[in-house]
Amino acid sequence: MRIFLVLLWVTLVGLGCKPKSAAPPPTPPTVEVIPVLSSNVPIFREWVGTLDSEINATISAQVSGYLLSRNYDEGSMVTNGQVLFQIDPAPFEATLARAKAQLVEAQARKGKTEIDVRRYTPLAALQAISQQELDNAIQADLAAQGEVASAQAQIQQAQINLDFTTIRAPIDGIAGLANVTQAQVGNLVGPSTGPLTTVTRVNPIRAYFSVSQQLMTEMQQRALSEGRDLRSPDPEKGSALQLTLASGLVYPEYGRVLFGNNQVDVKTGTITVVGEFKNPQGLLVPGMFVRVRARLGMEKDALLVPQRAVSDVQGRTMVAVIGADNKVSIRGVTAGERVGPYWLVKGDLKPGDKVVAEGLQKLREGAEVTPVPYDPAKIGTVAKAN
Repeated sequence: MRIFLVLLWVTLVGLGCKPKSAAPPPTPPTVEVIPVLSSNVPIFREWVGTLDSEINATISAQVSGYLLSRNYDEGSMVTNGQVLFQIDPAPFEATLARAKAQLVEAQARKGKTEIDVRRYTPLAALQAISQQELDNAIQADLAAQGEVASAQAQIQQAQINLDFTTIRAPIDGIAGLANVTQAQVGNLVGPSTGPLTTVTRVNPIRAYFSVSQQLMTEMQQRALSEGRDLRSPDPEKGSALQLTLASGLVYPEYGRVLFGNNQVDVKTGTITVVGEFKNPQGLLVPGMFVRVRARLGMEKDALLVPQRAVSDVQGRTMVAVIGADNKVSIRGVTAGERVGPYWLVKGDLKPGDKVVAEGLQKLREGAEVTPVPYDPAKIGTVAKAN
């Protein structure tokens, strides 16, 4: 029995000492990769701006009188010379008639003095009258001439005041709200009663935005080096501007840079730039906040990767590059402009490098992966360079 137990123990020990079979190595994770692109890419900048009119005309009464009528619809388009308000013209017509009558009287006196001078001149030569009488006639004629000129000026002033009773639009534009306290029919209005309404020119309209002085210089240098006109509205030739409205709508008309202010704001280090846009339909309204976009220049042979291939880890922008040995290399890059669904990057990359577009979160430096092509249709295409 003892021998049997010993043999059994030896058998069990022998079985337990057999080496275990090794576990199979893990399968490398599958990641989707896409090659780094190289393209000439237009570089844009965007600023917050406000719209305003070049001309905001305040309409006020230039003469005092009772308001007879308002001849426009508030918020409507008016044309230069269109009647907006009518003040009672009767008192001014009477003043004009009196001034014309005074002119007739002055002209009659002038006629008399001219006759006296013509009559007295030969008589004084014959000493039939004294020289003093001739001198008096000449002076009276000059005084009569002054009275005629004064009467003519009074007629002109009376005519101007009469014309002021008809208040007209000084420009083409949109008429604003009538002053609720002053521009009411029957009210007594005048130069001291304040504005009646406003007329704003909206076509074209201006966009005001602030650009740093450094960027302004760069924009000018880039445009000139590329042979573009800084103020051309043609997007192919100049620094054309685009507007994005608060609704997200991109305004269909390109604008142009009119000018930059003649000095830098010492508090902000920026220069106010003024752009101009056509606005035939009145879609753009003064006071609107917009985003103004301008092309600064062209980045030659720029490197582009999908935005989804770029990750931000503790403030560092990184991409995962798959080498020929299918191993991961995590590389830091500097991200620049966004171009559609792509990102312009600079760093240790070259065109054709395979970067991970899907599965980035599973990777670590030096890990082996199984790369498969990423479908570019999921990303989109790079916009053609202008």
